[in-house]
Amino acid sequence: MTATGPSSTAPGVVDVVALGESMVTFLPSGPGRLADVPSFDRAIGGAESNVACVLAAAGHSARWVGRVGADGFGDHLVEAIGAYGVDVSAVRRDPDRPTGVYFRTAGDRATDAHEVAYYRAGSAASAMSARNMDLDAIRAGRVLHLSGITPALSADCLALMRELTARRPGRPLVSFDVNHRPGLWHGHDDGPRVLLELARGADIVFVGEDEAWGLGGPEAVRAALPEPGLLVVKQGATGATAFHGPHVTSVPALTVDVVAAVGAGDAFAAGFLSATLRDLPVRERLRHGHLMAAAALTVPGDLAAPPARDHADRLAALDDDAWGRLRLGPGWTQTGERADEEVGTP
Repeated sequence: MTATGPSSTAPGVVDVVALGESMVTFLPSGPGRLADVPSFDRAIGGAESNVACVLAAAGHSARWVGRVGADGFGDHLVEAIGAYGVDVSAVRRDPDRPTGVYFRTAGDRATDAHEVAYYRAGSAASAMSARNMDLDAIRAGRVLHLSGITPALSADCLALMRELTARRPGRPLVSFDVNHRPGLWHGHDDGPRVLLELARGADIVFVGEDEAWGLGGPEAVRAALPEPGLLVVKQGATGATAFHGPHVTSVPALTVDVVAAVGAGDAFAAGFLSATLRDLPVRERLRHGHLMAAAALTVPGDLAAPPARDHADRLAALDDDAWGRLRLGPGWTQTGERADEEVGTP
């Protein structure tokens, strides 16, 4: 592996490769405005690396590919993500650009009081391109997971995404989470069009109903996006709907005692992909997505320890009535032996 360019060593095949920017996250020590918070705790954040970490913790082989600065924050990201069991051997270090960082408040991201301050302009990840990343390592997975954050970082990142979503023989199954962040597209009116273009090249697409190009409802999203073999429209507290071939499958969301509304989207994608790798039916894939999202919602940070596989399988196999009565709160992932007792919790 070189410091800035592709490796010449043939990569091993893994279950999932996730490519994207990861940043060091500073979480507030207490509530309040960023101007008033006296101290922060350091963590890691990044949509794609979050998915890789959850999948690795769930027992899958996962590789994260990204670009970080040759600095202490880059060291921390590589070490912290690697500690989850994720292969970080294809991460590139940039001697000229810094690792991105961001600060956020403790409030719910859905409220006007929530603040996020990004320091990622000119970051090492924004320099990712098809020329300086190891395309062999990126494509050496059963699934390649991407998101709509990466193409917003730079023209080179967009070109890399177009290369990876191009339909050609022999490519891995391409998973794409739309992840439309309007703030990243500031000054570029073509963000929605670009994301739709990239989504059309993917095999599995995750999109929130609230970010789906202003379309009204899952059926309208499918009409605008017929190409992916599997389209998952996330409907917040309502649930999620999957379109697969001529079939439509909907699964309601769980009742969750939310600790922090962060990381649920990435966890949902990880749960769905985990079940996909196991070739489970689409209904069970959606349920595993909801269960992983519930794990993230019941902890303070973006990443949560997933439930044991047999625990999640038991919950995913519940009948519709029992699923509808299920309520999950903090610590539920550690109570596998009490899965049946959780059903019907008031």
